[in-house]
Amino acid sequence: MTATTTVRAKTVVVADDTAFVRDRFKAALEGAGHKALPVRSAAELLLRVRADLAKIDLLVLDLRLPNANGVDIVRSIRKIDDGKLPILVFSGTIASAEEVRDLAALGVAGYVNEYSAVQHILPSLAPHLFPDNYNRRSSPRVVLGIPIAYRFGNTIAAALTLNLSHGGIAIRTTSPLEQNTRGRLRFRLPGSKKDIDAEARVAWSDHRVGMGMQFDKVSAEDQGAIDGFVDAHFFTNRKA
Repeated sequence: MTATTTVRAKTVVVADDTAFVRDRFKAALEGAGHKALPVRSAAELLLRVRADLAKIDLLVLDLRLPNANGVDIVRSIRKIDDGKLPILVFSGTIASAEEVRDLAALGVAGYVNEYSAVQHILPSLAPHLFPDNYNRRSSPRVVLGIPIAYRFGNTIAAALTLNLSHGGIAIRTTSPLEQNTRGRLRFRLPGSKKDIDAEARVAWSDHRVGMGMQFDKVSAEDQGAIDGFVDAHFFTNRKA
């Protein structure tokens, strides 16, 4: 049995000075019935936040907007929104671990790869667009398309993953399981010769993109392999 999450259309601000990035995120969001508000500068972004704060559900931010400091931009937004607006940062625009610490202190919700394929964008945003349906952990997510098998009851299914975090994995499928369904996962990280087995539950489900599985039980060895892979690949595709 499958189920989907029914939610209202969301409004997302995409702040990046590169048209290629703005256009891809706009296409992914509008293709799923949401509204995208692209901006290309810090000044334009702050004007948009002031004017439409009550309407914005999520902000996706390039820290390297022209003539601006990314952390300072977030500080300025926090003076406007009192810490309420969920903010994601494009992972390729982070320059140092110090920035990560500063952003965490400012309540940044997570990170997303600006070079993700269009079909992978919405699953990366879904935990933040639908927070009531996803028990988010403070963890970066790495876009990852590998085979995965999952078992629920007496049924075994196979699919491809969309992204991986320390606490869970997103799976691309047109037949997602019902939210809170529990099952077992098996997958192998790139470069590894050992399968990872985990018990997990469905944290979010959307027939347009797939589902997110939150790990409930993973061996210490397997969790270490997951953590190492995510941490090692988080800062790839960084902007110059």
